[in-house]
Amino acid sequence: MKVLHLSLLIAYSGFVFYLSHQSSLAAPMLFPYQDKLFHAVAYAVLAVLALNYFKYLTCSFKLALRAAFMFSALYGISDEWHQSFIAGRDASALDWLADCVGALVALGCYRQINIFFQRA
Repeated sequence: MKVLHLSLLIAYSGFVFYLSHQSSLAAPMLFPYQDKLFHAVAYAVLAVLALNYFKYLTCSFKLALRAAFMFSALYGISDEWHQSFIAGRDASALDWLADCVGALVALGCYRQINIFFQRA
């Protein structure tokens, strides 16, 4: 299972990198700041995949949560930096903030679900 979770994390990270390497993404503008929602959702998925992998590297769930958040936040910074080199794209601190918020929300929900099922 550890190899499966690592493979999913690597594949998804590669998918995010691929999307970031595009000069533009074909998404109709439905509402203001929808790109921030896309960032939050994308990094929520990344954080959960990271957590699922990091759980195998430590016996502490709290440490795995912290590692998953740090991985997501650092990947978000590297992704924004990467986009600064792509024509038609730019780096944005607000995009990175949306990445971090998405990761935090997903990890917080994961933690609460985990606590619920440990009590049951």
